[in-house]
Amino acid sequence: MVRSNRKKTARRLLQRVHPAYLIIFSYLSAALIGMILLALPQASAAGRLSLVDAFFTATSAICVTGLIVVDTGTQFSIFGKSVILVLIQLGGLGIMTFSVFLFLFLGRRLGIKGRWAITETFSAAPIKEVGGLIKSIFLFTFIAEALGALLLYIHWKGEMGCSSALFAGLFHSVSAFCNAGFSFYSTSFNVYNNSWLLNIVIMALIVIGGLGFPVIYEFITRLKYRKSGKRFILSLHTRMVLTTSFFLIVSGAVSIYLLERNSGLAALSLNGKILAAFFQSVTARTAGFNTLNIPSLGAATLFIILMLMFIGASPGSCGGGIKTTTLAVFFGIMKSKIKGMRYVSYWKRTLPEETVSRVLAIFILAVLTVSAGLLVLLVTQGGPNESIREYFLTYLFEAVSAFATVGLSMGITSSLTISGKFVIIVLMLLGRVGLLTVAYVVTRRKKKITYKYAEERVMIG
Repeated sequence: MVRSNRKKTARRLLQRVHPAYLIIFSYLSAALIGMILLALPQASAAGRLSLVDAFFTATSAICVTGLIVVDTGTQFSIFGKSVILVLIQLGGLGIMTFSVFLFLFLGRRLGIKGRWAITETFSAAPIKEVGGLIKSIFLFTFIAEALGALLLYIHWKGEMGCSSALFAGLFHSVSAFCNAGFSFYSTSFNVYNNSWLLNIVIMALIVIGGLGFPVIYEFITRLKYRKSGKRFILSLHTRMVLTTSFFLIVSGAVSIYLLERNSGLAALSLNGKILAAFFQSVTARTAGFNTLNIPSLGAATLFIILMLMFIGASPGSCGGGIKTTTLAVFFGIMKSKIKGMRYVSYWKRTLPEETVSRVLAIFILAVLTVSAGLLVLLVTQGGPNESIREYFLTYLFEAVSAFATVGLSMGITSSLTISGKFVIIVLMLLGRVGLLTVAYVVTRRKKKITYKYAEERVMIG
């Protein structure tokens, strides 16, 4: 009887917790479990990993970031790499998404908390289609990752044994689709900057994984409608994602090519330069792989990559950042204010004021979060003032990469102090799950106010 009452009390307490905090708790719990597993002697191939480094690696994997303090290829055993692989897959698709899938698979009804978590993550999908969306996500993900693993296996089978090539193909396929950026190679894919097969496969996986599952689900639905002869019009969300993604990839590649053609890309052929420029443009938006030596790139190129990292992927995807739609809406807000328009509109569709408010809140809070992380890094890393000033861009790059869950680095991650590593850990967690909570806090229903105070102008601009 006492045990039954305890279960009822625990159930009531759990029901009172908002799903946003359950999401944060689930990621943090997964990171802690991953830390314990990666700290085991069986997980290491080159000396046991410290708890701090194990926690950093587990957090980077579950947040699909890719920043590393130890070399993944040489530090970890097959068991350790498998733990990282599982964490990447969990983090990429979302732990709550896996929970919902399990409920649906077992034939159980989806509760309010599960529905909230899914609709906040995949807000473009109608609530009635959540079941179909989740099933499509898993089916499409595993098909895409399996196909990518097969093509990468073909690339590596002549270089290593069949079993090693198969595991490497699977690991890098999942890492690319989930936009994680973990690699067995200490210099990522620098040695393969001329391999068209590897570059195209990795880029395709990154782009598909970064478009967002609502967009993928919409294309699947469109194919079904086409077979039945029914007309299907793309949603505003999908149009905005595709247009913004295409613009960012092309403009980023052109910028990198023009800025680095006589320096970072000088040693490559014309085709190699174009391939490397496109690869770096694609991977900068939360994937974390690289075929160029990041620390050797020019300041202007690093600034372009910083901007691409900060923007990131699209909503409902494996990637991070403020998201492509946030950027599009933000520019729409500026355009409407400059023209004196009251509403923000795209393709003859007006955006709700709630969406505009959320975009402004996310953009401002993202800038403040990165700034706070950078400030703490500059304070905690110590050293002479001249040294800190020299590494200002390096620390900024690291902070943006962590918050946007990218994984690109200028080579300073492994040399961070313990406090610096925890700053990066916090930024990675906030970048992966924090904005969901922020979005809830900003948009939740509050008591309606039927009055306003007298207006008074202030000088601006």
